[in-house]
Amino acid sequence: MMNKKIIAFRDVDKTRLLRKSYGDEQALDKAVSDILRDVRTRGDEAVAAYTERFDGVRFDGSCRVSNREFEEALRLVDPIVFRHLEQARDNVRDFHLKQKRVSWLEPRADGCVLGQLFIPLRRVGVYVPGGTAPLASSVVMNAVPALVAGVEEIVMATPPRSDGSLAPEVLAAASLCGVTEIYKMGGAQGIAALAYGTASVAAVDKITGPGNVFVTLAKKQVYGTVDIDMLAGPSEIMILADSGGVPRELAADLLSQAEHDVLASAILVSPDEGLLRETVAEVERQLPLLPRREIADRAWTEYGATILVEDLAQGMELVNAVAPEHFELVVEDPYLWLGKVRNAGAVFVGRCSPEPVGDYFAGPNHILPTGGSARFSSVLDVDAFMKKTSVVHYSAEALRRDAGAIVALARKEGLEGHARAVEVRTMTMDNGQWTMTMDNGQG
Repeated sequence: MMNKKIIAFRDVDKTRLLRKSYGDEQALDKAVSDILRDVRTRGDEAVAAYTERFDGVRFDGSCRVSNREFEEALRLVDPIVFRHLEQARDNVRDFHLKQKRVSWLEPRADGCVLGQLFIPLRRVGVYVPGGTAPLASSVVMNAVPALVAGVEEIVMATPPRSDGSLAPEVLAAASLCGVTEIYKMGGAQGIAALAYGTASVAAVDKITGPGNVFVTLAKKQVYGTVDIDMLAGPSEIMILADSGGVPRELAADLLSQAEHDVLASAILVSPDEGLLRETVAEVERQLPLLPRREIADRAWTEYGATILVEDLAQGMELVNAVAPEHFELVVEDPYLWLGKVRNAGAVFVGRCSPEPVGDYFAGPNHILPTGGSARFSSVLDVDAFMKKTSVVHYSAEALRRDAGAIVALARKEGLEGHARAVEVRTMTMDNGQWTMTMDNGQG
């Protein structure tokens, strides 16, 4: 653990705040590519081999969770935890129900009908991280928007524990959130099985959910075969606080993300130098008390920062440049500043809205863009599990009216076939002149 030096705004390297080293990324890419190719070729046999290699678990049969395992998990899970998961599911479902859009058709006076169909994906794969902290909350956040969207088959992949089982809380969350199949397979091999299919795992249409670098790179490489939600990296939190911030609370919020991963970012920005210094002291007091202190210490040492700005406006400028995954706005009159947020995965407004309320319970999704991608991408939501299809029904009247413009534009682009597809419906030759007509009086 080390004392953090306060960085002045003028000295901030914005790219450094986002840059994370995974090691030899070219070698990692190749390793992932090899795994994907192997699973595509050998299917279940390859998945089983990689599960034994990376997770230390050998499956002689299917890695699919059985009904008996589901029933056993529901028996083992703490009833209080189960009730909390139910309430979290309800909060997330209620929030996401407000996002659901319906198909629409708009008849026009000229007889045209234009519209859009919103069609749920049929089969999706949700990835839930395992490791040292299996995340039942990620089951809720992945599956509930898919359920609200109307997805028929929600398939979950997650790494097994060392004894070949899954955490009861993870299975309980799956049972509450409409997951139809669960496979004990993680990493790039799990992503490959979902994307390409095997003898025992039918391929999906889309894969969502965060994971380690192997999962992220695998999602990147299978994109195009299937859709993906985003390329989620290590967790991030950025806090903009004024002199009213409470160092003990701010330190706890920074550490709430630092404990996720050694690559997690935890950044405090303020025009109050005293607040920065007191918060650093609080971080270093609280850090040794965490069960995951070694992880949090490395993240805080490598990717933690305290930044002194001239005023809140300059602080907001920095926030928008970094585009953090989680952004806490801990200032007086926060709604005066909320409208100035341009780039953030989620905004937590005010002192009583620490980031974990969003991770677990409030309702909005916790699967968010990272690594600066909040500049152009969004939180996982119901739309992510739906396709949008346009509807065009032109009337005879409208085709007669618009044919000339369509034909002219097509020929301007050198696409004669396009032009003739319109002309064949609307024009006949009469004394050397083109005349509008519609065969059989039909549009």
